[in-house]
This record gives sequence, structure tokens and C-alpha cells, in this order.
Amino acid sequence: MTTETGRLRSPKAQPTPKDRFVALLRPLIEQCRRLDVARGDAAQALQRALPFRGGLVQRVRMAAVAAIDTDWLLTKAANGIRFGRPAKDVNGFSVDAVLMDCAGPRHRHPNGEIDLCFALDGSPRFDGHPEGWVVYGPDTTHVPTVQHGRMLILYFLPGGSIEFLKA
Repeated sequence: MTTETGRLRSPKAQPTPKDRFVALLRPLIEQCRRLDVARGDAAQALQRALPFRGGLVQRVRMAAVAAIDTDWLLTKAANGIRFGRPAKDVNGFSVDAVLMDCAGPRHRHPNGEIDLCFALDGSPRFDGHPEGWVVYGPDTTHVPTVQHGRMLILYFLPGGSIEFLKA
């Protein structure tokens, strides 16, 4: 295609499925940016702002589940867990996606961790919590564990900060 002056017009690049997924996450990340992860009621505050059964979170769920078998959401696997980092830096947050039904690696959250957990099979619990929002404050440590089923979890990490520790 050419312009009126005869120059070639470059076709507009279409967003990839990954680009569309990250765009869908942006309003969640904006809300996460406003959240004080040190508050004891941080998960409840997120639930009020972004209801788990609400339209936006359910659209994120549908997009994430649809992307499980793509080449961009869960790019790695280790010890029975599939994982990936679909967003490295969106407004100061990285977003990791993890598909698990077991215990993961022990790690520390220097700046906190905000988890959006989607049940896939069974009646899974993430660190004892049902599907929904789970928040860990700054400088907390845990062994992320899914029991009684399988979950797809989106981890929103302030500053992309996570420190893996020896078991």
C-alpha cells in the first residue's frame, strides 16, 4: 500500500495474544500499585476493588486459561510446575504465571507479592486459601503450595522482586 506521495506505507503491527493479555492486566496492575501490601486486609481491599467474580477478573481468567498451552504464558517447567513471566515490567510490576498442584520453591518477597489464584481441577487451596486474591506483605517468606487440585496463579511482584531461597 502506498501513501499519496507514493511512499510505501508500513502495515500497522497487530497486537499479539501476549500483548492483548498484558493489556488486560493493566487495570489490575494499576489497582495493585495503589495497594498497601503491608496491610493485614490487603486481599480484602483488592476483593472490594476488583471482585474475583467480577467481569474484569473473569476476563483475565478466561484469557489466562486459554493461554495455558501457548508458547508464551508458561514457557518453563521444573519439578512438576509450569511457569513463565508474561510481563517483565508493567508500571513497576512483573507478572509471573504458574500452573501447579504441589509445593513450589521457597522464596522471599522483598516488596510483597499479590496473587490471583484460579482453580482449574478439584478443590485446590493455595497456601490454605481458596481461589481468589492472596497477598503477602514485604519481607515475607513461604513455600507456595497448592493442595487438593490444580491452580493457575498470576503473581504480581512489585519491582519484579523475588528471592529464591534454599529449602
